[in-house]
Amino acid sequence: CRRPVSTDAAGGGPTIRAQPSADDSQPLFEQLDLAGVPCPRNAALALMQLEFMDEGERLMIVVDDGEPIQNVPPSLEMEDHVILSAEKRGARWHVLVERGQD
Repeated sequence: CRRPVSTDAAGGGPTIRAQPSADDSQPLFEQLDLAGVPCPRNAALALMQLEFMDEGERLMIVVDDGEPIQNVPPSLEMEDHVILSAEKRGARWHVLVERGQD
């Protein structure tokens, strides 16, 4: 991953953290928490983060139920990224995305 989108954890904005692999050598994927971020800003932030990643890298995006889960995955697919999974956990969705080709 080259460089993440700037975040503002203290102000309730998106947060990014690495999910470690079993041997802690490198993260399996980055996680971008967009809970509480309204549409279309959440899709724009997700797309910006993916732009800084290399092809094939994975990003776990956390979005709210409702409009965000209905709009964010299709926006990513329109830009040739691949949705690997979408799992609802409480009021949030965890969407695993693989960076597509440029």
